[in-house]
Parts: sequence; C-alpha cells; structure tokens
Amino acid sequence: MSTSIKDNITQVKMRINAAEKKADRTTGIVQLIAVSKTRTANEIRKTYQAGITCFGENYLQEALAKQQSLLDLDISWHFIGPIQSNKTADIANNFAWVHGLDRIKIANRLNDQRNPNTEPLNVCIQINISNEPSKSGIAIEELADFAAVIEQLPRLKLRGLMAIPSPSLSDQQLKLEYHRLYEAKIHLRHSGIDCDTLSMGMSNDLECAIAEGATLVRVGTAIFGPRKNNNSRDTHD
Repeated sequence: MSTSIKDNITQVKMRINAAEKKADRTTGIVQLIAVSKTRTANEIRKTYQAGITCFGENYLQEALAKQQSLLDLDISWHFIGPIQSNKTADIANNFAWVHGLDRIKIANRLNDQRNPNTEPLNVCIQINISNEPSKSGIAIEELADFAAVIEQLPRLKLRGLMAIPSPSLSDQQLKLEYHRLYEAKIHLRHSGIDCDTLSMGMSNDLECAIAEGATLVRVGTAIFGPRKNNNSRDTHD
C-alpha cells in the first residue's frame, strides 16, 4: 500500500466533510465505521490510533479473536451481515450494533440473549432496497410491521435502517434507491418510531449516500486498501 492507514483516513474524512458541506448538512454529523473484516488486529490498532473508534465485522470467530487482542482499546464493535441462529449469543454480548437485522427469529434471540445489565443492542433493519433475490434484507413494504415487532423487544434499540444496493446500478439509480431508504426512515419517524440512523454508503459511493441522508458510512477499501475479488457495493466494503 503506497499510503499509510492514517493518510487514507485523512482522505476519507475529507471526502465525508466535503459531501456534508455540498449537501448542506452539519459538518461532523456522519460517522465513519471502518469495515475491518479480514484485516489484522494490528491494522485495527493503527486505525484506532488515527482516530477511528467504530469497527465493522461480519465474520464472527475472526471478530471475537480480534476483540480479545484489542481489549485495551475503547472500540465500538458493529456486526454487519447475515446472522445465523447459533451465533446470536456471541453477537448479542460482544457487539454494540447489528446492521443486518432482517428476521424476527434472530431479533428475538438477540433480545433474549443480550445481557440485561448492559445497554440495549443498537440495531438497524436491513432493507433489500434493490429487490435482489440473492440478497439479505426485508422488502421495504414489510418495514412498518417488522419495526413494530422490534420496538417491543426491550434489550434491542431500533436505531434505523441499512441497505446495500445492487452493484449494477447507475449513479442516478443509486441516488433514487438511497432516497427511498431515507423516505422509509422518515415514514417510521412519522409513525412514532424514534429512529435516527441510516447506515448506507461505502468507499465507492459515500458521497451519494451522504447527499441522501446517510448518518453512518461503512468504509473498508478506502482505509485499508483493496481485498482480493472485492466488489465494494455488493459486500460490506
């Protein structure tokens, strides 16, 4: 990698700030999550030392091992991706956020297994915004009923919505889909659900996501460098 992680983070933060200003949004309102799946504990430590405190993982055993190596750091761990039933207990008690909630069964297990002496687990409902058969997430038409169920679970805190658009979209199509997610969040708020989060936007499209209301952007490649066979819009960056 020709530039350091610190330099890459500086560039990403500059992009975020420029996008916030262009969209006439408050500077600093968008939070950066470093997507650290497949990255080493040492790389995460360097990223933390450069000012990033939120890290996204979606391979549980790998994440747990890194967490043990980094106990001295005050990291907010975000689980991003599909959740298997046999992994809910570890996710419920080793992460502060879940970004891919799309099944009531999993929501119930996370709620039941979350330590009642800790803060509720922050969750984002994943919307299959491009209606791709192979992709996780609920249909946007199912959101109201799904959210109403999540709201009744005391150990979960519904924070908002998350989406990963199709990698084949044009810029204009991407903008429209991100706007649909923003409108869905507004509809939830009007229904009385106090959600505040839109988890959308990655290395290649964070400017578009910020223009359409993103509050969390999930960036891996632009911080750590490319992965082999990686498509940043089709995975979690």
